[in-house]
Amino acid sequence: MSAVYSVKEIYIYPIKSLAGISLKSAKAEEMGFENDRRWMLINAENIHVTQREYPIMSQFYPEILGDKIQITFEGETHEFSINEYLENPINSHVWEDKSEVFEVSKNSSKWFSDKLGIECRLVKINKIGARKHESSKTNETYNVSLADGYPYLLIGTESLDFLNGKLEEKITVKRFRPNIVVSTKSAHEEDDFKTFTIGEVQFKNIKPCGRCIMVNNDPQKAIVKKEPLKTLSKYRNVNNSVLFGTNLVSLNSGIINVGDEVVF
Repeated sequence: MSAVYSVKEIYIYPIKSLAGISLKSAKAEEMGFENDRRWMLINAENIHVTQREYPIMSQFYPEILGDKIQITFEGETHEFSINEYLENPINSHVWEDKSEVFEVSKNSSKWFSDKLGIECRLVKINKIGARKHESSKTNETYNVSLADGYPYLLIGTESLDFLNGKLEEKITVKRFRPNIVVSTKSAHEEDDFKTFTIGEVQFKNIKPCGRCIMVNNDPQKAIVKKEPLKTLSKYRNVNNSVLFGTNLVSLNSGIINVGDEVVF
């Protein structure tokens, strides 16, 4: 019999706002899982490009093949090396946070520009500390990747089940782009998790995650509808923020696996 609180799914999103990859195990690092949101697309003003403006980004599917990342979009593929980048740093932002990034290659930037129909560049965050995020909740500063705010997002299974019980059109957890999905007893109890261990890694819960319009984009079809934000806003609106899932940091590095127990 499996533990009540155990890991059901693990995801990484190598390129910010593109589709994710489901994993059986992942290496937790200070900035998030290895290869999670270490890359993003930036526009001509060096601002991050996301599904909020371009829902079609959900149709770009990454795969990690050895030391390369391959992207498939509408039957066409493009690949680049995980270690590849040009030497001139670019000063970019992820929301209010300054982020020092490097363009991967002119070739990769052109491929994404052609496919999205906008001028953009594929860039990489190269080192710990290249982006710092100050938490309004804890007043601490964290070294983060190119994720929206925090290195990890955790969602409990009961939270999704409870929401789906209210929706006519059921959705999958992929709408919310979690890193870790755990089995739970009651909806949204993950909001109140404190410090806990999964596999070799100790995690600390920072704060529940405020959600945006992006969760209304059906990742299978790149169609933006009114749900689930409309329904969520009726029972998960706290201080004008619609909450779903919770943001974590890891307190050490190590491996976690699907099936690992969550130990409090």
